[in-house]
Amino acid sequence: MASVGPSAASTQPALPSGPAVFKTIPYAFILPEILCGTWVWILVAATSVSLPLLQGWVMYVSLTSCLISLLLLLSYLLGFHRNSENWKVLDSLYHGTTAILYMSAAVLQANATINSEFGINLNYQLNCAASFFAFLTTFLYILHAFSIYYQ
Repeated sequence: MASVGPSAASTQPALPSGPAVFKTIPYAFILPEILCGTWVWILVAATSVSLPLLQGWVMYVSLTSCLISLLLLLSYLLGFHRNSENWKVLDSLYHGTTAILYMSAAVLQANATINSEFGINLNYQLNCAASFFAFLTTFLYILHAFSIYYQ
């Protein structure tokens, strides 16, 4: 007779709830993603938007990803996931998709920075900072997506 080993569900690490979210590696990236994304949104909003199509996409991506990441963080803090494996898939798909969207937004913001180089100096500096934070936020989303994938 075959022996019964541990089930696959018992070998999976438990999803964190409450303050443990900030101590677990893939989920600890959510708060820096929100903060850096908020900086992108604030810095782009502070400039006189010279290219509304480019920077409008940057604003849309940064604002929606901040709000969805905030909702995801709150759901982890409040324990809405109930340790379901579907939450890992949702989290991985969300962060992977958002990383791709943020990369497109960061490239468009860098283009807007290059185009504002010969304009007002303050707008150029704000656009440079927004580009930096956009690429940093992209990197955080990529780290989060890959760390969940390899976990």
